[in-house]
Amino acid sequence: MSALRALRQLTSSSCRVVARPALRSGRTLLTAHAAPRMALSASRTFSMSRTRFSAGASDIVFSQKLTEELHYEKEAAATEEPEFLKAFKEQGVWTIEDVEANDEVTFTRKFDNENIRVMFSIADLQNVEEEPEFAQEGEESEGDEHSQSYPVRVSFSITKDNAKGSLNVDTMCQEGAFLVDNISFYPDAKLGTELTAEADWKRRGLYIGPQFDTLDIAVQEEFEKWLNERGVNEGLATFIPEYAEHKEQKEYTRWLENVKNFVDA
Repeated sequence: MSALRALRQLTSSSCRVVARPALRSGRTLLTAHAAPRMALSASRTFSMSRTRFSAGASDIVFSQKLTEELHYEKEAAATEEPEFLKAFKEQGVWTIEDVEANDEVTFTRKFDNENIRVMFSIADLQNVEEEPEFAQEGEESEGDEHSQSYPVRVSFSITKDNAKGSLNVDTMCQEGAFLVDNISFYPDAKLGTELTAEADWKRRGLYIGPQFDTLDIAVQEEFEKWLNERGVNEGLATFIPEYAEHKEQKEYTRWLENVKNFVDA
């Protein structure tokens, strides 16, 4: 989730006297998001796009709350493509495959005769601690807000045009680094790269390789150099959490619009 929303949730949870249930696990939409702007809401009204609602007695209030949240998110969101994304694209190394309404993102690139694919999901941002940790309780700044780095699980698959098999790497991306969990090798490249339920089921019965930290230190160091040469480096590890947060913000805004349109229909 965005750092702004996480901060708003932290602020609102400290101000609430009576806790109310959230709409869904992982996001306190109608409580935490609305509380920091209670005073603002009292002096500001939002016009409804339609005057007719379904029979539910709570429809109007629910729609108003959704409108407030949507208005806030659109005000906070950047209207143009962020600079960090522009700079990444200008490098021309990775191609971003991002499908609207999907929570998974894929980066691809060609390195000599190798095909490298990077995959991660913004769902990881829903599963982290809701409250960011600050150096001192009750003290935060805009700098702290933007430096908050959420861990994202990232998987790599590497295949070669002139060789069979697929090398798959599972990592955790955080604080500008990739922490490797394990390295798997699949003799069948199709098995190692397909994203189907059948392929996933077949992979579960195969040996996935040792834990990375149990390998000889020299082997670990050389493998990290091998990845770094292929662009799996600090720059990519810094970019992925930023992009994940950027996409999650867009999907959340789209979700608000869809839910509001449905309620108002």
